[in-house]
Amino acid sequence: MKKKIIVIGSGFGGLGAAIRLQAKGHDVEIFEKRDKPGGRAYVYEMDGFKFDGGPTVITAPFMFDDLFEAAGKKVKDYFELVPLSPFYRIFDHKKRIFDYNDDEDFTLKEIERINPDDKQGYLDFLKTTKPIFEKGFVELADQPFLSFWDMIKVAPDLIRLQSHKSVYKYVSKFIKDDFLRQCFSFHPLLVGGNPFDTTSIYAMIHYLEREWGVHYAMGGTGSIVKGMVKLFEDIGGKIHLESEIDEITVANRKVTGVKLKDGTIHMADAVVSNADVPFTYKNLIDKRHRKKYTDRKVDRMNYSMSLFVIYFGTNKRYTDTDLKHHNIILSKRYKELLDDIFDKKILADDFSLYLHMPTITDPSLAPDGCESFYVLSPVPHLAAKDIDWTVKAKEYRDRIMQFLEDNYLPDLQKHIIAEHYIDPLHFRDELNSHLGSAFSVEPLLTQSAWFRPHNRSEEFDNLYFVGAGTHPGAGLPGVLSSSIIAENLIGPAA
Repeated sequence: MKKKIIVIGSGFGGLGAAIRLQAKGHDVEIFEKRDKPGGRAYVYEMDGFKFDGGPTVITAPFMFDDLFEAAGKKVKDYFELVPLSPFYRIFDHKKRIFDYNDDEDFTLKEIERINPDDKQGYLDFLKTTKPIFEKGFVELADQPFLSFWDMIKVAPDLIRLQSHKSVYKYVSKFIKDDFLRQCFSFHPLLVGGNPFDTTSIYAMIHYLEREWGVHYAMGGTGSIVKGMVKLFEDIGGKIHLESEIDEITVANRKVTGVKLKDGTIHMADAVVSNADVPFTYKNLIDKRHRKKYTDRKVDRMNYSMSLFVIYFGTNKRYTDTDLKHHNIILSKRYKELLDDIFDKKILADDFSLYLHMPTITDPSLAPDGCESFYVLSPVPHLAAKDIDWTVKAKEYRDRIMQFLEDNYLPDLQKHIIAEHYIDPLHFRDELNSHLGSAFSVEPLLTQSAWFRPHNRSEEFDNLYFVGAGTHPGAGLPGVLSSSIIAENLIGPAA
């Protein structure tokens, strides 16, 4: 039966679900709080620069192909993806460099420079990541895990794949050099997890990158958002911007639609929330309608770290430095810094950084002769009691920029002509993320699959979730997989 479906939020999960459901014959409308679509992939424009607000590491491009084909279209008619090499340039605290890509010989030569004894260990590690990927991604990522029996059925495989181990502990079985261990275990940070706590299932990210590459969307990640919005509208979908949801309306244990902040009510047969799952339950659904996801349960879950991100443009190029498109700059402290961020929840004096330099690949993001950057530092979420970001933000910004100037970008601050930064308060207040977490529910084994907030609400059988906070989790492949689950649970309009 054709349904009227409302999608809350226009991040990748929401756009993916909206496209798939509209293509299946439903009547779909997206309601987006902000003045542009994209969610965390919002685009900031200032003084001739374009800054991607969110995800810049594009993996699993075949998932976009599948999505567009589901709507009878082709990706190449909407945006262009180009492969990057190296995938990342990783610096340790001594500024030693490690690059890797999808060329096994290249990566082995890089390992040989650091520790020749780890070459065989890396090959052994690679062999184990394929079955982890085939089970964790191919078989399970687009399965909904609505009953505990779904979890019991896969438990033997999870045990066999040693999912009880952390990513770092798993990598350390094969790799002995400390720097290389960091290079092959940082990936959980891309989806909000601590490498020392996140289940080793996430070691599959390395296989995913090796198999299909790391890509960049020409024009920035925002060009993917633009292409997905155009596709959605091309097939008859409607999107409403600056339309903030105040409440998901409920009657007789079903959701009936949404009420906007301006009081307007829109009825629906089903609601798909791409808003943060904890925020949706705690802020959009009256507590008298919630039996399982009470405020207490929401508050007791573990959440990912937050982020401090500085977007900046310079009036000179930095192409003569050692920097690449994606750069990871590691602190001298690895586990200790992650303990500070995830467990102690203190703002340390040191930091590890991700430095994005897209104008190396795509000069169109900046005026002629200029360079575009963003630098990201993981920081504690807002459960940290002793960090007042209204006071600390400027000081923290200054420390990061001085570090970059002293070590990687000479005379940086005198060349900055555009700048904007966001902190955990932005994630809470603008992106509606519980505790200002950047990736919602932390990807622990005890918060994965059936243990994670379900793709179909346990409270209402016509409320669905997509995005980082539900199964399978954060990252582009994860949130796009959640949109497949929503499509399959709701079914076609026939």
